[in-house]
Amino acid sequence: AEGDEEKKASSDGKEEETTAPPVQEAELSDEDRQLQDDLTMLVERLQEPQGDLHGPTLESLRTLIRASTSSMTSVPKPLKFLRPHYDTIKDVYSTWDEGDNKKHLADIISVLAMTRSEGRECLEYRIYGSCDALESWGHEYVRHISAQIGQAYVETSDEDLTPVYELVQDIIPFNMKHNAEAEACDLLMELEKIDQIRQYVDENTYQRVCLYLMSCVRYVPSPEDEELLDTCLKIYCKFGEYAQALRMTLMKSNRSVTEVSAHTCFIECGDLSKQKQLAFMIGRQQFLLDLDEEIEGFEELTEIMSNSHLNTHFLALARELDIMEPKSPEDIYKTHLESHRPSFGGANVDSAKQNLASSFVNGFVNCAYGQDKLMTTDGNKWIYKNKDAGMMSATASLGLILLWDVDGGLSSIDKYLYSNNDHIKAGALLACGIVNSGVRNDCDPALALLSDYVTSDNLSMRIASLLGLGLAYAGTNADYVVDTLAAPLTEGKASLEVLGVSALTLGLVTVGTCNSDVTLSVLQALMELDGSLLVKDKNARLLALSIGLTALGRYDACEASLEALKTLPDSFSQFATILVEACSKAGTGDVLAVQNLLHICSEHCGTDSAADDKKKETKSSAVAAAPEPPSAAAAGAGAGDSLTVGAEVTVTDGGAETDSKAKDKKSADKKDEKKSTNNAHQGVAVLGIALIAMGEEIGVEMAMRSYAHLLHYGEPVIRRAVPLGLALLSVSDPKLKVLDTLSKLSHDADQEVALNAILALGIVGAGTNNARLAAMLRQLAQYYYKDDSCLFMTRIAQGLTHLGKGTLTLSPYHSDRAILSPANLSGLLSLLVICLDVKGSLLGNKHYFLYLLATAIQPRMLVTLDEQLNPLPVTVRVGQAVDVVGQAGKPKTITGFQTHTTPVLLQAGERAELATEQCILFFMVLVMQVALSNLPCVLAFVSFSLVCAWDVESGIFCLVHMDRFGSLLGLQCVSSGLVGSQSGKFVEY
Repeated sequence: AEGDEEKKASSDGKEEETTAPPVQEAELSDEDRQLQDDLTMLVERLQEPQGDLHGPTLESLRTLIRASTSSMTSVPKPLKFLRPHYDTIKDVYSTWDEGDNKKHLADIISVLAMTRSEGRECLEYRIYGSCDALESWGHEYVRHISAQIGQAYVETSDEDLTPVYELVQDIIPFNMKHNAEAEACDLLMELEKIDQIRQYVDENTYQRVCLYLMSCVRYVPSPEDEELLDTCLKIYCKFGEYAQALRMTLMKSNRSVTEVSAHTCFIECGDLSKQKQLAFMIGRQQFLLDLDEEIEGFEELTEIMSNSHLNTHFLALARELDIMEPKSPEDIYKTHLESHRPSFGGANVDSAKQNLASSFVNGFVNCAYGQDKLMTTDGNKWIYKNKDAGMMSATASLGLILLWDVDGGLSSIDKYLYSNNDHIKAGALLACGIVNSGVRNDCDPALALLSDYVTSDNLSMRIASLLGLGLAYAGTNADYVVDTLAAPLTEGKASLEVLGVSALTLGLVTVGTCNSDVTLSVLQALMELDGSLLVKDKNARLLALSIGLTALGRYDACEASLEALKTLPDSFSQFATILVEACSKAGTGDVLAVQNLLHICSEHCGTDSAADDKKKETKSSAVAAAPEPPSAAAAGAGAGDSLTVGAEVTVTDGGAETDSKAKDKKSADKKDEKKSTNNAHQGVAVLGIALIAMGEEIGVEMAMRSYAHLLHYGEPVIRRAVPLGLALLSVSDPKLKVLDTLSKLSHDADQEVALNAILALGIVGAGTNNARLAAMLRQLAQYYYKDDSCLFMTRIAQGLTHLGKGTLTLSPYHSDRAILSPANLSGLLSLLVICLDVKGSLLGNKHYFLYLLATAIQPRMLVTLDEQLNPLPVTVRVGQAVDVVGQAGKPKTITGFQTHTTPVLLQAGERAELATEQCILFFMVLVMQVALSNLPCVLAFVSFSLVCAWDVESGIFCLVHMDRFGSLLGLQCVSSGLVGSQSGKFVEY
């Protein structure tokens, strides 16, 4: 009985289902009901055997469907009404003989298949049919076909894809014609045939296509990113956009490939004025292109690429902004605002520490201006206010003040090379290297002055000469410099400190080149060192950093090095492997690599320490006669927990109590040091997350969110590295969110966290003169007026914030944040890795490592020059950059702009565009220096193909049409009421 009731219930349900359509029919309007009846009748006609009715019936169906698919804001009614007949039409198709009618029916079935989610029948029936033009069925149909082509490519062998490729040749022109360049690129990328896009682009679409492909580079794996860049490079060369083509070349990670492509751009360009612009771009990337001496303007182009004019243009900017007046450290500290506090550091800070901080601040603030109030006036007096290694750093600050001025700078430094004090002499050697940073000179003065001291017996001079050579030749990969720097690695007698600095400088010189000789030399040195020394001595980390710098941005080109590093002791091997792997993927945004690093950070490595504590606790309780006080038990359970240790201990022997406290503190410090050594790989993993994610905005945002979790749940080693990671994500870009986070960390209970946070504040605000940050640092100086270490770091951060009086930047990205400069990044990254042990480096006797930032210092200026490289004031609009990728029409690329006259300063995230038509712009994306062609008032280039000219007296206006090679295509003369006879007069004129 129950079964009968269930059957009855199910039958009732079926009746309800069958009666549902009439209810829907009742809701249809008369017009829709008429359309439904017509379509049903046409389907019935297709089933009839009379073949003469099929042709007109198919034509009627096509007309009804096309009329409704022009706008696909909703499902078209013909498709909705024909969907129940889909299987019926397919059955009809299978019974028909081959012919045009069957092909037309296949096209209709293909369109109807859009309403069905399963299978690829839309594509299959399109291939069977293909009688009607693809565009006749509308955009949505084309999109549907494109999506199924991508699926078919993955699931089908190449032999069966021939008809699909023929279909693609119809889809791509359709998309390019209807402003759907992004969809055309996506389809070809799925088919791995993106290079074919070149044959479909024209003068109206090539810029939009290249802009989209360039935006995709950061989101595709290697080697697909190189293919996209190659495609853009060839498209830009095809249309004569050689500056943009060179920009694509500089985005490549392979140095040798970059040099070949850049040389090709120079040769194909031909125009000397445009070649000068290309030379400025190469100079900004800091690598010298080996041009043929027979090329026109060889010497001038070489000078531009060598950055020989950089100091001249920068000082012209300073004079224009009226900021040539040197500043003293006191102008930055503004201690007069701290009336209720003692002067700098008070009595608790020794004078040497105060003067050392002032030396760095003085160098940073007056960087590249050639004059200051401490060193250039009476340098000897100031130098002798410092002690030992401080004298070396104070003398080296002269190199920052005279940065890029090779001729004038070396003559000012020369007198210190003859000093009897070894520290002053070492500082002068380091200053010689800093002055030459980023500038190339045929005489190689840095190598001539410093090479003799590389094998010196004096440790200070040896380290200074090595570091100076590394800064002077960063990114050059010069063989003769590499041979000089590699000498300590091969001699076998050098200390680990010298080996570390030697390896570091080799990494700076060969950054991003995968130089096999350097890698082998460093690996050989690591293999020969004692395993326990690798773990204990922090200088050994510099050797691992050297291998990482050599492979910077080269993705999978360091697999052999990684395998070799795995043979070293576990603790050091983990550190080195993570560092090298992170460096190889720098700026790539590799999500899988970031996930792997986050997994490493999630590990808790305190198990061994807890077990040791438990053993000691058991042993002490067994030996002790009296029961152990609760506070002592708490102390044994948690090493380093000093909140209540010893507060309630009552022992008759007071001396024993004191000794016990001292021993507990000493053992806690040893445990903390041992734990930080064992967990060092987690610290570099935190830094690696920022290094990989820094290339694109989404990755930066996600990395910052991950850091927020690591601060809450991470080990102490991880928390100490988070501020450094935040600094790397936001170099010279003081975002409010980052400043607030670092401000909180600067007051952290862990001093190393606070120290790194303070330094990070300086790097984040470097060269910005940010008022909020400056006030924040002044408050920190008051807060830490009794802590000499934190106060020293606060002064350094203040100096960095006012770097170059607000005209310089440390950001390794340039050209609209599209190009990463390995030379700029190398010094910045090296400093951050060294700061993983900030107390043993910057706060010890190795504060000279702060000068590694010299490789990253660059002007954030926009200077416009004429063809003779003289300053040319031009009106420009400066505003926040807007992402216009994929947007229709010609959207504005900047927003909230202000109009200025060059030279101007560009903040992070800002973009500039010309506001005048009196000049030809040789490069669309304005970078540090831009070459322009100034034209007389009578003749103005509107573009490379259209020239406007007018006769002032007669008022005749003429348009001259040319092709891009300068050949005349046509002439059109217009004036108010005077056309015809005046035309000939104008042409003669």
